[in-house]
Amino acid sequence: MTDKNIIKQLVDEWLVGKDYFLVDIEVSTDNRIVVEIDHADGVWIEDCVDLSRYIEDHLDRDKEDFELEVGSAGLGQPFKVPQQYVNFIGKEVEVLDADGKKTKGILKAVEGNEFVVTTKVKVTPEGKKRPVLTDVDKTFGMDKVKYTKYVISFK
Repeated sequence: MTDKNIIKQLVDEWLVGKDYFLVDIEVSTDNRIVVEIDHADGVWIEDCVDLSRYIEDHLDRDKEDFELEVGSAGLGQPFKVPQQYVNFIGKEVEVLDADGKKTKGILKAVEGNEFVVTTKVKVTPEGKKRPVLTDVDKTFGMDKVKYTKYVISFK
């Protein structure tokens, strides 16, 4: 089985000077290597091909056979690294917290390991009978949620 650290080192070398960032690397027991990269403006297939060739050129198939797949982190898939949160500031996201409660709103800010989502909540103002939709900020810890993902909208 190919060492995941070697793959990470190769990807890190390829990333130097590029605006891409590493999302995930998986190496299965049958030596299937899956590398996910991302970019603020999306991932180009040509760059996936380039990274794939770079990895293949630096691994020895005579020593160990492998299957290699290089792609982008899919839209609508849970975020895996902090940079994905940063890239989606201002966009609608869905958060599933540790208690199993879903929250949808606009990703407002990211600082360190925390992020803020602005949601619409019905609040009854003092002296009024009817509730009004009000923006409320909720802060979450990246490591304290089950997932956060971009909400794909076709509006």
